[in-house]
Amino acid sequence: MKLYLQFNLDCTDITEVSSCNELMTELGKKKFTHLILDIILTDGSTLEVIPDIREAYPEIELLIFSMQPQDIYGQALEEYGIRYYISKTSDEEEIISSLHKFLQNETPAPSPTHNTVNPFKTLARRELEVLHYVLKGADTKEIAEILNLKMNTVFTLETCIYEKTNAGNIKELIELATLYNVNF
Repeated sequence: MKLYLQFNLDCTDITEVSSCNELMTELGKKKFTHLILDIILTDGSTLEVIPDIREAYPEIELLIFSMQPQDIYGQALEEYGIRYYISKTSDEEEIISSLHKFLQNETPAPSPTHNTVNPFKTLARRELEVLHYVLKGADTKEIAEILNLKMNTVFTLETCIYEKTNAGNIKELIELATLYNVNF
């Protein structure tokens, strides 16, 4: 992403981070107008920190640049007013065009519609957060500690994930995630 910004759009003041913690630290150091995020960072999902970003920096424009399918995360991103999404699998011309629109605060192109029914599409934001850790192999207690939730809440969210995806066990859930390109 940095190279696209530097060489195609002449952006030079770019700060890169690899974790949610680094992201929040950098946001406190200087004023940013635009923020490009991946959904998955080394220490968790940006869905966990986007509410804090929106609360502390409501004027900042956000763009998601990710391998995660937009149709799965679209509803969660809309809740936070995130209008821009670029898939890492997009061709170079599309990436540059979308970045240009993002940086100029232009209306983004409408997202493509898919005819297949993605079982992850119906998951709520909190369920997506839990899904990330379930797919990484974390148990209920670990997820509760990471997300600062009660174990019963995590268990309920896990149950909802299995019901909504019709997965009977973790193996089936991982297979579905792989099939629908939900990375973990």
